[in-house]
Amino acid sequence: MMKKLFAALLLWVYALGAYAAQDRLIIGLCAAYPPFESRDEKSGKIVGFDVDLAMEIGKLLGKQIEIKDAEWQALLGGLKSGQYDMILSAMSRQEAGAENVNLSDTYYLLNDVIVVKKANTTITSAKELQGKTVGVQLGSGSEQVVDALKGLGKIARYNYNPEAFLDLKHGRIDAVVVGYAYAANQKEFKSEYKIVDEIAPSELVVVMKKGRDDLSLSVNQALATLKQNGVYDALVKKWLAVN
Repeated sequence: MMKKLFAALLLWVYALGAYAAQDRLIIGLCAAYPPFESRDEKSGKIVGFDVDLAMEIGKLLGKQIEIKDAEWQALLGGLKSGQYDMILSAMSRQEAGAENVNLSDTYYLLNDVIVVKKANTTITSAKELQGKTVGVQLGSGSEQVVDALKGLGKIARYNYNPEAFLDLKHGRIDAVVVGYAYAANQKEFKSEYKIVDEIAPSELVVVMKKGRDDLSLSVNQALATLKQNGVYDALVKKWLAVN
């Protein structure tokens, strides 16, 4: 009798877990790229444009959203192993690799820019980067942009952008290539740095496991609705408008 009750209990727990899983979406991101995603200094909560966008998508799909923070380089592996349902972390089509995953429609066009110290007068465009040392974040779309530039003296690759900006501030590198919204929203940006040139934009997308066509269709429909009803524009104004 006890064995039957225990088996029934296990079955109930499994069914409850399966139901809960169906009712939520787990979002993988790297909370080190403001204003898209970062940890609030006071509350410690993960906040940003991508977080709010994920919540709005969840509302339209009738799903609870659970956010999981991870190292940037581990995101795609975590998706493939089933740790997340989606990656929503300012990831470009090039970074995601369309042949191995399902991608949503583009949800934001992000220009990569060249940033130098405010007092720098020798670098005014990408042409003047020849022979110079340029900093960039490892595994980012910006890294792919830098790798395609000709004649650079050296590429300094960093785990995260703040390390690159610190070296730029202290003159250890000549420039940083990074997404425009990230650069312009740095606390010290106006006093320490300036943007001298823009490079071709990256298409940011929601990334899903290969074969999740049902989820891809639902996410695309949700993105279209958010752009039509004004919610998307409000999020852009809240997080990505440069003051």
